[in-house]
Order: sequence, then structure tokens, then C-alpha cells
Amino acid sequence: MTKTPNRTLTLRDVSEASGVSEMTVSRVLRNRGDVSDATRQRVLASAKALGYVPNKIAGALASSRVNLVAVIVPSMANMVFPEVMMGINDVLAETELQPVMGLTDYTREKEEKVLYEMLSWRPSGVIIAGLEHSEASRAMLRASGIPVVEIMDVDGTPVDSVVGISHRRAGEQMGRAILKGGYRRIGFMGTTMPRDHRARKRFEGLTDVLGKAGVEIAEREFYSGGSALLKGREMTQAMLERDPELDFLYYSNDMIGAGGLLWLLEQGYDIPHQIGLAGFNGLDLLKGLPRQLATMDACRAEIGRQAAQIIADRVKPDADQSPRHIALEPKISYGDTLRRA
Repeated sequence: MTKTPNRTLTLRDVSEASGVSEMTVSRVLRNRGDVSDATRQRVLASAKALGYVPNKIAGALASSRVNLVAVIVPSMANMVFPEVMMGINDVLAETELQPVMGLTDYTREKEEKVLYEMLSWRPSGVIIAGLEHSEASRAMLRASGIPVVEIMDVDGTPVDSVVGISHRRAGEQMGRAILKGGYRRIGFMGTTMPRDHRARKRFEGLTDVLGKAGVEIAEREFYSGGSALLKGREMTQAMLERDPELDFLYYSNDMIGAGGLLWLLEQGYDIPHQIGLAGFNGLDLLKGLPRQLATMDACRAEIGRQAAQIIADRVKPDADQSPRHIALEPKISYGDTLRRA
């Protein structure tokens, strides 16, 4: 069964897809009434495949939408997504729209749950981090009938609009800068990549450029959870104990890079001549370090502003509903830890 674009799914759609009455569909979705397990499973499977989400706005408001924008991000544990939220709020503060936030902890299962609950309140739009979602989440986004903006990443196929940077190209740019600096024995430290798709793409871009120059990653280590600053110190120490000949360390984010930099300075390393290092995100905290860590700006606040503006524009009467694709361009900051050619 196909759905007219931008038309919100109804009980009738699920009824037709599952071959049972609308009343039975309603009972199943509200977990009420006497329905056989086989029928229940058929209805739930059909609803999930279609991307149907029940409408929690009851009575006379059932066809309405609330002035909320669902913002779904992996975490608020570091400074990356708070800056995105600030950018979103900068734009929405000038409208009647209000952002409401949900956290996914980088898991598709939690993202499905958060998205399902938020869509059930019929928000005016969705801003969601990343392009990698489960089929159920993608179905819900496609079937929502509201503006959807995926943010942070443009390397993939969006459901609707997208605002972000190419993380693969960012990795390639850093790879070229590392090679131009004369570094050849490189270690990589980052988050667990099956969960952090953007870090994975940067790593792939980096290794592609290095590989073409005949350089391979000599050491790599991944972490999940805990203090990123402390992890950066611990992983840097462990990696250099395994391979003292490393001459460059690339970190998937600035927080672990800052931890690594502090440890290296304590040990008396000559930076960036004996060893160079770089992170990613361009966090303001770097300005308080004894040395400026090389990094790359991820355009976080601007991504938030651009995404919010798309939602604000498209909720206006008779607005153009065409998807928008906005790719921002990050720039390398060499700081004090990356030799220039």
C-alpha cells in the first residue's frame, strides 16, 4: 500500500493493511479489549511497517498540531549538542514554536521509542540527529506528514531535509593536513563506532587519504562511557606505551583529545615536533588549554539555526514544502599541535 505524500496515516490505513476493522485496530493500539494474539501481532506489524503513530491529541483537537518541535539527539553529556540546541532555540524563540528534546543514547531502539512518543503528540516538525535510523524510525518519519530535518551529517540519503557537514570529507581533510605536516606513524582514538556513525565516516575518510599515500593507522583504540577527558589521558598513555614511535594522534572528538594533550604535556613531549595531535568539534573549552589543540569546527550552532529555520519556514501557510539539502563546510584550526606544511 502506498501513501499520498504529506498525508498523515489513519486507523483506516492500518485497518486496510492488516485486514481487520478500524475498531479492532483501535483496541490493539490502545491495548484494550479482547483481541487474539495472532490478530494483535498482525495489526502491530502492519502499523510498524507503515510507520503509523497514534494521535494522543483527543476530541476536537484530534486533527490539530501543537506548536512543538521534536528535537531528538544522542546525548547532552558533552558540549556538542547543547550548542546545536542553542542554535535551534535562537531561531524558534522568534516564532510560536517551542523545542522539546529527547535523548537516544546512540541506540536505534531508544530512538524508535522516543520518536514514537514524540510523534504521538503531533508536533509541528522533527529535528533528528544523523541519517542512520531503523526501518521503523524511517517509516514513522516518512509517514508523519510534517517537516523532518536530519542534522549533523550529509553523507547519506535523508528522509526529507538535511543540514550538516560531510564527515567523510572532514576526515579526508584532516588526513591531508596530517600528511602535509610530515607525520607518518599515526594512532587513532575514538568512540565505539557501531554507535557513532559520524566518527566512523571521519575515520573512513582519514584512512582512505592515508592509504592512498601508503600510510596505515599504526594503532587504534575505542571507548564507550565514562569521562572523555580521563579516557583521553588513559588511552594516550596506553597507546604510547604500546608504540612509542607514534608521531601523530588523531582523536574522534576534542574531549578525549584534550585529555591526551594534557597527559603529553605532563610527560614533557615536544608538541608538535616530536608528536602531533588533533581532535574534532572545535569546542570552546580548547581556549583554556595550555596549548591550542588542532581541531575542526563542526558548525554546530549554525546547523541548529539552519534546521530550525527550515521548520519555521515550512509551517507557514502555503509554504514551499520541498526538501532542502544544506551542506556546511568545516575548517581546520591548526592550533599549536599540528605542523603546517
